[in-house]
Amino acid sequence: MKSRSVVLDANLLVLFVVGRSSRSHIARHKRLQQYDIAAYELLAERLAAVPHVVVTPNVLTEASNLLSRGTEPARSEIMVTLQALIQNLGDSLTRGGVDERYVPSAQAAARGEFVSLGLTDSAILESSDENTVLLTDDLELYLSALRDGHSAEYFTYSRRAAGIL
Repeated sequence: MKSRSVVLDANLLVLFVVGRSSRSHIARHKRLQQYDIAAYELLAERLAAVPHVVVTPNVLTEASNLLSRGTEPARSEIMVTLQALIQNLGDSLTRGGVDERYVPSAQAAARGEFVSLGLTDSAILESSDENTVLLTDDLELYLSALRDGHSAEYFTYSRRAAGIL
């Protein structure tokens, strides 16, 4: 069976970028209190095994906003890692790289889930298709994806299965 691409949410992109910048930053980043180095390594391993990672401009923007809050010098190091990822979208995360999928805001906002999930997560659902698996640690987004018929993985379950939670 062919491996499907992963649609990544903003929180897991934050974990990936911070860990890729420096594993030691994970414990100190205020948006990553629920994660540790083992979670980062599990995520990095999962992403390395897929042909592509799919993100939306909304995910990149939200991740950028979350990553830009911090103290120096870690903040600058992390932002340089994100900058490199964005500038090299074709080959940054996985063996196949990252695909950025644009979803018009009006299209995402037309989804029934918009009121509860917001724009970024609605765009994630719009960018998901039969060739992708949504990887998220947002339970509401995960359940919405399943209700919508998308393939999805809840990262908390993956962490439990790996014995790191």
